[in-house]
Amino acid sequence: MNPPHPSEKIVAQVRKALKECADKRTAATSDHFFKEGEAAKVYGVQAAKVRKIAQASLLQIKEYPKQTIFEMCEELWKSGYFEEMLVACVWSESLHKQYEPADFLLFERWLGNYVSNWADCDTLCNHTIGDFLMRYPDYIAQLKEWAKSSNRWLRRGAAVSLIIPARRGLFLNDILEIAQLLLTDKDDLVQKGYGWMLKAASMSETFVKGEIQTKKKHLDAVFSFVLKNKSIMPRTALRYAIEKMPADMKAKAMEK
Repeated sequence: MNPPHPSEKIVAQVRKALKECADKRTAATSDHFFKEGEAAKVYGVQAAKVRKIAQASLLQIKEYPKQTIFEMCEELWKSGYFEEMLVACVWSESLHKQYEPADFLLFERWLGNYVSNWADCDTLCNHTIGDFLMRYPDYIAQLKEWAKSSNRWLRRGAAVSLIIPARRGLFLNDILEIAQLLLTDKDDLVQKGYGWMLKAASMSETFVKGEIQTKKKHLDAVFSFVLKNKSIMPRTALRYAIEKMPADMKAKAMEK
């Protein structure tokens, strides 16, 4: 019998550390963030502790080939536990400078095969996939195919993968096109996802001397989109989209 590969030992160490940090109160609290029947599978570890474990293990694997780390990520994804997924996303995001076009299919598989709740979806899409898209924007075309999928997480992912780029003022035309594709989606988590994307596009954020500064980057364009479509746009999506808009714009958007 062959001895375990060092990467297998590290995955086992991560799982052991997570289990040792788990507590019932944190596990019970996590249910409050999900609708009945949609809760994430958790050990019950506070997010800050999970990230600490992820960063510590990252130091052990930083010299590993990218493919080996991705295989370790997939092993964590397979467990179904939110905390293991979060570690996997910290690891995959750390490799953003090494991303190649072929990696898109892997990220798509993680999203389509392993994601089972909005927290998994957003953690993967906001950072790992969002970073990929800023490096390879031609792949935004694939998000438009996701928007037509029967898989709710691919549809939500089509929107939330563009949250970080949207905050930077990028890809407005693509954002509006994806919002149009998702406009009348009946899934409330998809509605919240594309509403959030529109909100992010309307108010870009930049860091200046360590502080977040907000600018009305594409406010008028997003507002025009909302006004044009408000008669058929689900109220959930509309409320998310206009959340950061000035009061007079909010009032006009909410008019019957």
